[in-house]
This record gives sequence, structure tokens and C-alpha cells, in this order.
Amino acid sequence: MADDGARMATTHQRHTRARLGAQTAQPLRRRGSLLAELYRSAVGKKYAMAISGLVLMVYVLLHLAGNLKLYAGAESMNAYAAWLRVMGEPVLPEGGALWAVRVILIVAVIVHIAAAAQLTAMNRADFASRTMRWSGVIVGLFIVYHLADLTFGWLNPNPDFAHGSTAYGNVVASFSNPVVAGLYIVANLALGLHLYHGAWSLFQSMGWSNPAVKPWRRGFAIAFAVVVAAGNISFPIAVLTGAVA
Repeated sequence: MADDGARMATTHQRHTRARLGAQTAQPLRRRGSLLAELYRSAVGKKYAMAISGLVLMVYVLLHLAGNLKLYAGAESMNAYAAWLRVMGEPVLPEGGALWAVRVILIVAVIVHIAAAAQLTAMNRADFASRTMRWSGVIVGLFIVYHLADLTFGWLNPNPDFAHGSTAYGNVVASFSNPVVAGLYIVANLALGLHLYHGAWSLFQSMGWSNPAVKPWRRGFAIAFAVVVAAGNISFPIAVLTGAVA
């Protein structure tokens, strides 16, 4: 009888744990289902594009801030480039934090492009404007070239190209070519246009329509786009004019 009672108690405990596990899993499944349903809608895709766009906006601003080291000279910029590879140590291995940032950016870019393409397929009016689409394409192609030039060095003319130690020389070697410099200028004009539209529509997509926000929404979009585009365009111009050599 004691053994039967123990078995009954054990069986009851297993059933209880299973029931509690099922009850815990149900909200998670419902939450996942709700997120999936939300993304299937145009509103959900707008949220996805806005949030991923916000991540990318923060990145381009920080990227610009780091690149301003160009005006502080070769030692400062090369030291900054080297620091990017060791940031997070000793908690993270060398390059760990940098690759974490890269993964986040890759995910953000994929989500941004996928949401934009799907919105366009659903309703062209939902994806801001034709200008937004074409500037996005130009920026996307520019990113590929930029990575091949200054990140991986495949297209960079600097014979001494080295990751994380010759950043200053890599930039000067690349922008000394007027064709390459012109390409960067045109691409960053497209980036500025894309950022303006993105920053402007971000508020609407996220539902930030408070009357107190509206008066400065356009000013923020213009200022953000001009700061990033003008800052980036200044680099090839500085090299071409000899201000940076």
C-alpha cells in the first residue's frame, strides 16, 4: 500500500509539472503567434522597418563620430581602429564585441530590406515614396562597395592595407582617386535623402503622433540627415583638397 501511495504521489507530481509546463508554454506560443500575426500586417512591417531603421540610424551616427578621428591625424585614427578590435576585453575575446555589432547590423539590414520589399509588394503607397526606394538601393550598393574598400581591403589601393592598423592610410589612398571620392559623395547624398525620409516617417510608423512632437519632427529629420551626409562627404573632399594627406 505504501508503494502504491508513493507511485500515485509521483504520478500526480508528474501530471502537475506537465500541466504547469503547458500553462507556461501557452502564453509563449500565444505571444509568438501574436508577433507573427502582427508582422503579417502592413502595420507590423512598418514597425519592423522603423525599429531596424532606428538601429541603423544610431549606427551611422556613431560611425560618423568615429570617422571624425581622420581630422585628428593618422595616429589617432589608427588607434581608434585598433581599439574597435579589442573593445570589450577581457570580458569578450578580441573582435567579439565588433562581431556582435556586425551581427546586429546584418540582422537590422535584412529586416529593413525584407519589410520594405514586402510593404512595396502589398501596397506601394506604404513604402514612403519612389525616392525612398531608389535611395535605399543606392545606399545598399554603396555599403557593399564600402565594405570591399575600407573594411576588407579587396578594392583598396593602399599597398600596405592592414586591418585595424592602417585605417588612416586606407582612407587617404581610396579618396585620392577622384572617381572613388565622387562615388562616395553621390552615395552619401543618397544616404542623406534616405535618412531624411526615414527619420520623418519613423515617428508616424511608431505611432509617435503626439502634438508636442510634430513641430520639431521635420527639423529633427533634416538636422540628422544633414549632419550625417555632410560629415561623411567632408572626408573625400578633405582628401581631394589636400586638407588631409
